[in-house]
Amino acid sequence: MLARVLKVVLIVLIVIHAPPATAQGIDAILAGLKADNAWTVAQQRSICEIPAPPFKEAVRGAEFKRRLEALGLRARVDAVGNVLAERAGTGKGPTIVLAGHLDTVFPEGTDVTVRDEGGRMKAPGIGDDCRGLAVVLAVARAYQRANPVHDARIIFVGNVGEEGPGNLRGTRHLYETELKGKIDFFISVDGTGLNITSRAVGSHRYRVTYKGPGGHSYGAFGIPNPIHALGRAIAGIAEVQVPTTPKVTFNVGVINGGTSVNSIPFAATMEVDMRSENADALGVVDQKIRVALLAALDAENARWPGERAASAKLSMVIDTMGIRPTGGQSDTAPIVQVALQTARSLGFTPNTEASSTDANIPIALGLPGITIDGGGVAVGSHSLNEWYEDGPNGWLGPQWVALIVARLAGLDLPRP
Repeated sequence: MLARVLKVVLIVLIVIHAPPATAQGIDAILAGLKADNAWTVAQQRSICEIPAPPFKEAVRGAEFKRRLEALGLRARVDAVGNVLAERAGTGKGPTIVLAGHLDTVFPEGTDVTVRDEGGRMKAPGIGDDCRGLAVVLAVARAYQRANPVHDARIIFVGNVGEEGPGNLRGTRHLYETELKGKIDFFISVDGTGLNITSRAVGSHRYRVTYKGPGGHSYGAFGIPNPIHALGRAIAGIAEVQVPTTPKVTFNVGVINGGTSVNSIPFAATMEVDMRSENADALGVVDQKIRVALLAALDAENARWPGERAASAKLSMVIDTMGIRPTGGQSDTAPIVQVALQTARSLGFTPNTEASSTDANIPIALGLPGITIDGGGVAVGSHSLNEWYEDGPNGWLGPQWVALIVARLAGLDLPRP
């Protein structure tokens, strides 16, 4: 592992500090991305209209594979549904993964028809991450057309499982199985704008269920009630204190339970999310919430005296929905510096941010990984009213991605 990290750092330092040289192929790539911007936006629109709910990305994945193959690349689908297509280099350079995620947060049956409203495309998922997928396709197309010589192995990926319940399963599979020990640089294109996610916000997500025998609301009155326990737990969670630095958050996002208004339920469930970019702080809030959950169970069981209540005590089950690793990659990290320098050469200066993305996996492993925006502007991510506007320079996103890949891939480029 240490040898690989040192190799990657050396490659990036060479890229950053290389003397001025004549660009070979990159001018054609950048010009093509600007000239063919309408093609990129059309990809974004048409991909968005293919539903890809959690764990059901296969249809969109098959179409993404077909489009990569139409560009002249050989594409395949791995064991978990990731789509991969490789552009081979000379074999002397690193392996670069450029990815966008196939899945959305929206359940099966959601209307994903794209509507035009005042120069904007409006549809669930149009920015997150149909924009990222379109940018990956646009960069692959530009490289195929310009056909530059490069040392690196470039792998274009449409990955599964970035959103919520997916728990980063697609990228985990790349690092743990499919490309284990082979990825030198990971770049995810996710969402819109022109900023960099350089730090990983980790998360703990649990499904908590209180269970009991239940009964008639009048006839069985006096036994512990799972929904009452759930209410106590939510109230306890709401009182948990967390620091602002490092930032720590918690949320009860989903509750379920009961069968009728006149029935004591036999089960009540909630889904809890905790986040931080600091692993220790995340562990502390996790423990505080577990204490609140247990206290709620004990309080509801203790509330009702008598033999009947004693025989109907509640139990609690905590199921892990997902654990996303965290990591504090510095903005001085070589891959972040390449992204920043590349942006400045194109005339803009990105902010660096912390978020939960596919780049969590390499960042947590101490390996080079970033998530960057794909250009344009979008509002309403994860909502039914999400919209995207390309604006006057939406092509800057694909250009930025293409140029970062070029610098890492060993194309002969001038310094900014």
